[in-house]
Amino acid sequence: MRGPSDTLPAVYKGLSVIAIAPVLDEEEKIRAVVRRTPRDVVDEILVVDDGSTDRSAEVAREEGARVHSMGRIAGVGAAIRTGYRLALEGGFDVAVVMAGNNKDSPEEIPLLLDPIADARADFVQGSRFLKRDADFGPMPLYRKVATRIHPWLFSLVAGRRVSESTNGFRALRCSLLEDSGLDLDQAWLDEYELEPYLYIRAIRLGYRTEEVPVTKIYPPKAQGQTKMKPITGWWSMLRPLVYLGLGIRK
Repeated sequence: MRGPSDTLPAVYKGLSVIAIAPVLDEEEKIRAVVRRTPRDVVDEILVVDDGSTDRSAEVAREEGARVHSMGRIAGVGAAIRTGYRLALEGGFDVAVVMAGNNKDSPEEIPLLLDPIADARADFVQGSRFLKRDADFGPMPLYRKVATRIHPWLFSLVAGRRVSESTNGFRALRCSLLEDSGLDLDQAWLDEYELEPYLYIRAIRLGYRTEEVPVTKIYPPKAQGQTKMKPITGWWSMLRPLVYLGLGIRK
């Protein structure tokens, strides 16, 4: 597999790519995210500000990103959904989602784009667990446990073995978003539910999916590791598996 720093294939010139980063009160981290995003691959960086009270929006603009304000704390799922809507309105071919808190490595975006550019996949999931000798940083214990259990449960519901199902670092063909079978506009998907829901629906609808190894490093606790709360956040990630597995939702 090609590394992020190697020569990019000419086929990328035929794909318009938007990188979407939802953010909430991460002014220093979003600066790094925007700066690290490879501009020779990404046509537009869209920062969706989910009700920040700090300078996240201003900093992102200073670094050259387009900023869309939700106007309130709507939830990370609602922010990502808005980013996808704007990607469709902008006529982009591919949408990449990355964390606004600098835990992902935007330099690895080409790794997510490769399977799409090579016409092998419609949806590409980044997996920290496929990366050899991965360093997760000071990852909280409950997150270590949760991120290992979730893929096993996800695989049971999806009927397909996956190694990663909670990582939001991914890419997809924007045409996939036009499929009414996804039904992303449901209010119960406003928080962390949207990410596993979209993945499992893409599988069930027969889209070609692929996993690629990516980096995800947690910063020191003093810098703020995650805004996800252990109990409510974990339920938010599990709820799509419960609802779809039991047939409560489609």
